[in-house]
Amino acid sequence: MEFRKLGRSGLTISEIAYGNWLTHGSQVEEDAALACVRTALDVGITTFDTADVYAQTRAESVLGRALKGERREGLEVFTKVFFPTGPGPNDKGLGRKHIMESIDNSLRRLQTEYVDLYQAHRYDPTVPLEETMEAFADVVRSGKAHYIGVSEWTAGQIRQAHALARELRIPLVSSQPQYSMLWRVIEGGVVPTCEELGLGQIVWSPIAQGVLTGKYAPGAPLPAGSRATDDKGGADFIGRFLRDDVLERVQQLRPLAEQAGLSLAQLAVAWVLQNSNVSAAIIGASRPEQVTENAKAAGVKLDADLMQAIETLLAPVAERGTSGADRD
Repeated sequence: MEFRKLGRSGLTISEIAYGNWLTHGSQVEEDAALACVRTALDVGITTFDTADVYAQTRAESVLGRALKGERREGLEVFTKVFFPTGPGPNDKGLGRKHIMESIDNSLRRLQTEYVDLYQAHRYDPTVPLEETMEAFADVVRSGKAHYIGVSEWTAGQIRQAHALARELRIPLVSSQPQYSMLWRVIEGGVVPTCEELGLGQIVWSPIAQGVLTGKYAPGAPLPAGSRATDDKGGADFIGRFLRDDVLERVQQLRPLAEQAGLSLAQLAVAWVLQNSNVSAAIIGASRPEQVTENAKAAGVKLDADLMQAIETLLAPVAERGTSGADRD
């Protein structure tokens, strides 16, 4: 495993982070989830990302049990707050009440006294940003989180939050956006803004929900049990990539991956790690062997000719347009 600093902060994290969205507590049984975490630890992954909303809070509990007994100082545990975790009007969002209650609930489920990174899962336009950042400041000062991050915020929102964080003297250090060969919308605004401000990217879906593994063939039925057939949320995200023109070009990546001595999934993870603003790529897994294989992307350097070949091949289908994660 290779390691990088999270932005310009002092926190060192593994290039490959293990995430449990759509898996722990929902898609896979707990024994399989525990086996995946054990494998992640065995291959040198120290960074684990979750959220209070994943599997309706069950994912945090599973991760807490999986990491129990591990040396806490040797791990970096991240979680998030924003989406509803209960039926009440204050069981969601980035108001002070929800943040302060949510961090305590997350720590209880994760069986830890602190998280290394506490992230705003989305921007909340219904709450003054000052209130949100002051609540995060209190979370940090109470010792319940070491650093603060955001997920899927625009460049402009990140800039405003960073200014407040500086005033409050708390470390806002990261952004967690979707990023892959097929989804490149952060490159226009979010990445240069974060480079300027010193935030690092912890990117999710580097293999485009499994599309970049090559298992979805153009014109073929969807594989049984795949993310595309998952009714718990996975299908909603993958649908945009299941066009035949996209799938045909993904199949054409195979000889490029073979040239580099990589699987398609390894190539996809290695590709996002070539971006110097990316501190870690989050991988998920339903089987331990997926963790082992994807972790092999750590430390891989792709040469300029290969990067250009990928650029040329995927340019017609890669999404670069302005999105919620890139607007100023």
